[in-house]
Amino acid sequence: MSETEILKKYWGFDTFRPLQSDIISSVLNGHDTLALLPTGGGKSLCFQIPALVKEGICIVISPLVALMKDQVENLKSKGIEAVAIYAGMGKREIDILLDNCIYGKIKFLYLSPERLLSEIVRIRISYMNVNLIAVDEAHCISQWGYDFRPPYQQIAEIRDIHPKVPILALTATATKFVRADIVEKLKVKEPKVFVQSFERKNLSYVVMDNEDKYKKLIDIVKNVKGSGLVYVRNRRETVEIASFLVRNQIAADFYHAGIEKLERFRKQDDWKKNKIQVMVATNAFGMGIDKPDVRFVVHLDLPESLEAYYQEAGRAGRDGQKAYAVLLANKSDQLDLKAKYTNHFPSVEDVKKVYHYLGNYFQLAYGAGEGLTFNFDLADFCKRFNVGVIKTMAALKFLEHDGYLTLSENVFLPSRVLFTAAHEDVYRFQIENAGYDPLIKAILRSYGGAFDQYVKIEENEIAKKVGLSFSTAKKMISNLEEQGLLSYLPQSDQPQLQYIRPRVDFVHMDVDVKYMELRKKIQLDQINAVLSYTSVKKCRNIQLLRYFDEPDADKCGVCDVCLAEKRADDYEVRADRIDFELVTLLQTKMHSLESLISGLKTGNEEERMERLRELMDAGKIKSDGKNFYL
Repeated sequence: MSETEILKKYWGFDTFRPLQSDIISSVLNGHDTLALLPTGGGKSLCFQIPALVKEGICIVISPLVALMKDQVENLKSKGIEAVAIYAGMGKREIDILLDNCIYGKIKFLYLSPERLLSEIVRIRISYMNVNLIAVDEAHCISQWGYDFRPPYQQIAEIRDIHPKVPILALTATATKFVRADIVEKLKVKEPKVFVQSFERKNLSYVVMDNEDKYKKLIDIVKNVKGSGLVYVRNRRETVEIASFLVRNQIAADFYHAGIEKLERFRKQDDWKKNKIQVMVATNAFGMGIDKPDVRFVVHLDLPESLEAYYQEAGRAGRDGQKAYAVLLANKSDQLDLKAKYTNHFPSVEDVKKVYHYLGNYFQLAYGAGEGLTFNFDLADFCKRFNVGVIKTMAALKFLEHDGYLTLSENVFLPSRVLFTAAHEDVYRFQIENAGYDPLIKAILRSYGGAFDQYVKIEENEIAKKVGLSFSTAKKMISNLEEQGLLSYLPQSDQPQLQYIRPRVDFVHMDVDVKYMELRKKIQLDQINAVLSYTSVKKCRNIQLLRYFDEPDADKCGVCDVCLAEKRADDYEVRADRIDFELVTLLQTKMHSLESLISGLKTGNEEERMERLRELMDAGKIKSDGKNFYL
């Protein structure tokens, strides 16, 4: 099938969006390609379509596990075979999935960058018939980018395994400097580069300096009709702001990564279907959520980079209709952002301490831990060792860069089972252990294929069918694992921390000081760019486009700065007209204040009084206390 036939068959569209067709043609012609498409620009189709046109499997690398899982589910719902491998999965489970990629009909293998560090993954990839390597969120490979992920630097090694397979790097936000860095780090050869303009003509960017942000937020929500997103700094604020909006008769809810999976889906669905008007969220919300009719995005806190701000603000107005991106930033916010940078950037000593505390936290002996993966509760860790969350997260990034460990985002992993014993052995066990027979039957009847691969199970459902409590059902399944009948992986919903090398002591620990200084400079540059954007009274659109290397942009005419200039220009014209009318009236006779002001046709009462005062101060109009005259 051709690209357009596949587009119509699986996605129901007749035509491609701007640049999509060019990018797809480039990939199909075997060219390494770099594509910059704004948020909502349809990046995923740029690798999904050519991968379906060609024989073989497409490897997709993405740092966003939630987005990977969404795309896998969407592809499966269309009858397209896809799997994802990410932190937290067991060795045997990964083994089976990789085998299916080599010998089965899998068309898409989604990998988190951490997984590329694994020898087993690299060896198996070498046996696969790979038709395309897609790198999503490609700015993460650049240490100059706003969201640098050290494991991304391993991606280029796939090129050594499959040197003739084209690479497609995709991102929504990257400066010219970052684009060049992506090309270098991925080792792409003579890439075709496609860049869609960062300009969003239907989006009005507004920066407001308000001490009472809550009051201003209410004004925005009530004056801009339609669906909205409010971004805040932390989980606590999501709850507080959502409650405040509800108290003011606004249908609102909150969202953050710590909410249980099904509850997150429910909230997301309610917002998508406009059952609630406003979602208050951390930056965990929004990735992969394609809601076209968002009329406003409000930031209650200053972002840490213009790249992050542009991406989040860009979730408004994807339908092309008028929308607003509002940043509420006062002087104290600017001071807070500077303080956050200076107070929370870790020293070399801080990085070493965090590493040492981690070893104690997981009770690892020196020389142990290589390849081990742990559930990691960041809040509990910081509380136990009395260290700051922001500084700890930064220290973990440096430990990743230096190759000590990797840390994934929060990953929801449902419970899974795989029967490891043969059918006959399981049947014999059921006869000899009648108490386990209903449980085993319930698993086998409810979840097909459990002898061939790991299947997702819900212990609650199994417990109901067998008439057991949830805890008893879990315990019995664990007992079956101990008996050697099956492999049981209980659900988890926490970040996964993996040790890349054995734990070392302080003496043998090397920290890349030059790299730390570089990151410090990059972070300061990003923060200064944000502070400049909020304080310089210049068209917001021009400022953003210049940051993204589009220097010749015109004034947008719809941001707060342009509108203020327009009001000032309009007032000057009105002021001249009011002056002319005042002098004309007084040339014939004297007037009282009331008759003079009511006799004017231009401007409102406030503007007329302002012009009268100005002309009196200049000595052009006089008064005897009751009447005015020339």
